[in-house]
Amino acid sequence: MNGRIFIIEDEPSIIQLVQHNLEKNGFIVSSSFNGNDGLKELKKFQPDLLLLDWMLPDLSGIEICKSIRKDNSFKSLPVIMLTAKGEEEDKIKGLDSGVDDYLTKPFSFNELMARIKAVLRRSNPNIISDSLEYEDLSLDRIEKRVFRDQQEIKLGPTEFRLLEFFLTNPKRVYSRDQILENVWPNNVNVESRTIDVHIRRLRQSVNLKNKKELIRTVRSSGYSLI
Repeated sequence: MNGRIFIIEDEPSIIQLVQHNLEKNGFIVSSSFNGNDGLKELKKFQPDLLLLDWMLPDLSGIEICKSIRKDNSFKSLPVIMLTAKGEEEDKIKGLDSGVDDYLTKPFSFNELMARIKAVLRRSNPNIISDSLEYEDLSLDRIEKRVFRDQQEIKLGPTEFRLLEFFLTNPKRVYSRDQILENVWPNNVNVESRTIDVHIRRLRQSVNLKNKKELIRTVRSSGYSLI
């Protein structure tokens, strides 16, 4: 999975547990302990889903959710609220503020993971699908195999991750920094030149003779799947 999940939660133990398990499941995760910082970091991180605590030391989760629903960039961002407030009227208030799902503390990670998958399945099914397809290109996440026009293409591990990343959001242009954060999330020493080299290798592999080029360079912006 290449999904990006942001957590705004003031309990370090919950962040540590959830982040560790989400990363084991292939997600890229970042977090904040309070609402004001969380809103700033949220805009930088550009997540696919937000896990949001209701009770925070500054802004409440309800206020945060209402704020992001007014922002065109985050109107459709899936939000799961995590809270100790379990009464029916609290759940209704949370859902009315714009959250997509509501999970009462304490919760098991298995239940949280099931909720995350259900929400992402509605908002961006490519993130959790076992296979990705775009035009005549297909990628099998389980068997780690790639085909174009039913012809198997051999890719190295990095090129495979690059293609998987592009396939989760085809046609979207990604900067080198965004590619670095998603494909090399734990390697701060990777240079932009290295990204260019792997993009070139990927392009050479997937661009078959007499077939249209699928990976384009957008000048001064980055790369995308056409």
